[in-house]
Amino acid sequence: MGFISQHPVLVAAVVKIAVLLFIVMTALAYLTWLERKVIAHIQSRWGPYNVGAHGLLQPLADGLKFLFKEDVTPPTADRFIYTLAPFLALSLGLTTIALIPFGPPSVLFPNGQQIFSVVDLNIGLLFLFAITSMGVYGVALAGWSSNSKYALLGGLRSSAQMISYEVSLTISVVGVVLLAGTLNFNELIGGIPHGSTGQTGYWLHFIPKWNVIPQFVGFLCYLTAAIAETNRVPFDLPEAETELVAGFHTEYSAFKFAMFFMAEYANMITVSCLATILFLGGWLSPFPASWTWQNYLPGAGLLLLAVYCAWNTVSEMRGIARLQLGVVTLLAGGGGLICLYPPIAAGIQGPFWFTAKILAILFFYIWMRATLPRFRYDQLMSFGWKLLLPVSLANLVITAFVIVWPLLRKG
Repeated sequence: MGFISQHPVLVAAVVKIAVLLFIVMTALAYLTWLERKVIAHIQSRWGPYNVGAHGLLQPLADGLKFLFKEDVTPPTADRFIYTLAPFLALSLGLTTIALIPFGPPSVLFPNGQQIFSVVDLNIGLLFLFAITSMGVYGVALAGWSSNSKYALLGGLRSSAQMISYEVSLTISVVGVVLLAGTLNFNELIGGIPHGSTGQTGYWLHFIPKWNVIPQFVGFLCYLTAAIAETNRVPFDLPEAETELVAGFHTEYSAFKFAMFFMAEYANMITVSCLATILFLGGWLSPFPASWTWQNYLPGAGLLLLAVYCAWNTVSEMRGIARLQLGVVTLLAGGGGLICLYPPIAAGIQGPFWFTAKILAILFFYIWMRATLPRFRYDQLMSFGWKLLLPVSLANLVITAFVIVWPLLRKG
């Protein structure tokens, strides 16, 4: 107790990091399940179904498989760099999520520390871009250290692609920074005291003042660059199995391969969080605060899920699957009842809306993979340098002009 009282900031940070790491690692596992199920339904298939009820234990089975598979290292590879690359990719992907505020800074621990963010930096956006820009090293080192032509070409492709689209991605968000006048994530959402109001408030009393409306072009540029930055369809040329087998991770197996897979999904979550903060109002609700019924949406949603699972348990499940889905039903029902308690219902509004927006962007990611074909590599690079970069620059110049023009007229 003496250590806790003497170091409250450190203790709060350790607790938040542990909880966030557990939530993120679980989310990474079940994001693979969600992607396989959504793509399967789009393509009229079942997807994972037999490993647990509705395939809910499939991520656990995949994790055990990767953990116990033989880890083969190519004899000609640089062993240290070969082993370092997946650790570097995954650690950088997880580090960025620690900068994200998942709820309003007004919700505090008893010792005064924010609950929904690990750290609140005044240069949070700049620091996040500094970390993500280093992600190219994990991919490039993986391709080079494998001492394989396929992996080397995949690493070079990925390095060129990530560097190219990172320029457009960074420029596309500068317009938001100009409007907000800050690099702090909480202030980008809630505004600056005695300054910018951020994304709070409404036009015509019901249209939220989110940056996606004045910065719609910037949002499209950001979303396109983010998809390319994370090597997702239709920009997944570094992993083009038709000519490169699997790209930069061709020579990786067992858990090292899984770490690259997890890093990709962690980066997807990061860019989705950033899009939510910069353009979609962060943890802010799309409805006016006077609409108090929205406080009960999380609880009502969980109760509806519990009703569906209960019906599904009785009508379709057999054997151990019935027990598994019964447990999910009880958890959803209990969580729904807890979330209907007014103080809790009001306190979870921020994380609820933030998570809902992230899931919407991730669903768009998956939808793109299920429907669009892959570009050729020359088309990919031409699109990035000849179209996306000029459009993002034009958006930046026009935004700056709109901000400066009233000042010039007064002068």
